[in-house]
Amino acid sequence: MDTAKALYDIKVKNIMGIEQSMQDYKGKVLLIVNTASKCGFTKQYDGLQKLYEMYRDKGLEILGFPANNFMYQEPGNDETILNFCRVNFGVNFPLFAKISVRGKNIDPLYQYLTDKESNPRFGGKITWNFNKFLISRDGEIIDRFDSKTEPEDPKLIEALEQALA
Repeated sequence: MDTAKALYDIKVKNIMGIEQSMQDYKGKVLLIVNTASKCGFTKQYDGLQKLYEMYRDKGLEILGFPANNFMYQEPGNDETILNFCRVNFGVNFPLFAKISVRGKNIDPLYQYLTDKESNPRFGGKITWNFNKFLISRDGEIIDRFDSKTEPEDPKLIEALEQALA
């Protein structure tokens, strides 16, 4: 299976409810993150925004996907989530409509990202909020970081810079 083609075939809804294709991000390095507003890791929004400001001109897009899968830590609707992120963290990287990142209602994007068969190296269930998938400019999953990996972590920065080079 051409995994890059599979990624770019996926449709998502932005936080304003407008459908868009992942094709819109072709040629960009992506950091795809499942987020939540009431989580111990929520402060990572700040670090993600700083990464975005530092690297977006080099081709980075950070894509935030709010999800309420873990202890109901994202209870708000899309408007509430957007306001929370902007007011508290100055987030201006792309945010998307709230989705499910696991279970029977898993969003197609996360079904793709976590599929062990097509993605044996980085696939597997999302275990908590703020898991991060690093996607190359040609749509390949090149790394995955768990919730405890802060956006400022040298390992994440190094992988990001290599992908952007």
